[in-house]
Amino acid sequence: MSTYPGSSRLLGKTIVITGASSGIGRSTAFEFARACPQGLKLVLAARRVDTLQDIAKEITSEVGDAVKILPVRLDVSSSEDIRQFVPNLPEEFRDIDVLVNNAGLVKGVARAPDIAEEDIGIMMATNVTGLINMTQAVLPIFRKRANGGSGDIINVGSIAGIPENRHDSSPVLKCKTNQINCDRA
Repeated sequence: MSTYPGSSRLLGKTIVITGASSGIGRSTAFEFARACPQGLKLVLAARRVDTLQDIAKEITSEVGDAVKILPVRLDVSSSEDIRQFVPNLPEEFRDIDVLVNNAGLVKGVARAPDIAEEDIGIMMATNVTGLINMTQAVLPIFRKRANGGSGDIINVGSIAGIPENRHDSSPVLKCKTNQINCDRA
C-alpha cells in the first residue's frame, strides 16, 4: 500500500508527462507510479520512444502491472505532433486527468546578445509554444467534465540558466512569480 498522502485521489487517473525520457520527467513518472501502484495510467511522451519503453519496463518492475504505461513519441516543438497526440491515443488513455508540461531544452551556450536566432527559435518552439499547444490539446477533455470541468496542469520550469548568487533569492522569486502568473492566465 502506498504511503503517499492523498494517493487514493490518483486511483484510476490518466496522467500525461511530456519530456518523460530523462531528468525531472522521468522522475515524475516514477513518483506518480509509486504514489498509486494500485492503479493509474501513465502516458510517457518524449522524442526518444526507445528510452520511454525502457522506463516503462523499469516502472513495471518496481511497482507491478496495475500501473498501465503507454510510451508515446512526441516532439512538443511540432504543432502537428501535438495536434495528433490526443486523437492517436488508444481510447483507454484519452480521458486525461493530469497534464505535466515538462518538456524543455536549452540550445547552445551563448549568452545574450550572442544567442543564435536558430537556437532561440528551437527553444521557444519547445519551451513556450509546445507548452501552450499541449495545454490547448488537453483542455477540451477537462472542459467536457461535469460541473464546469476538471483536471490538473503542472507546468515545470527551470532556472538552470540563471547564474548562481547565494545571497540573492530574487531570481527564484521572480521565476516563481512569473510561473504563477502564467498558470493563472
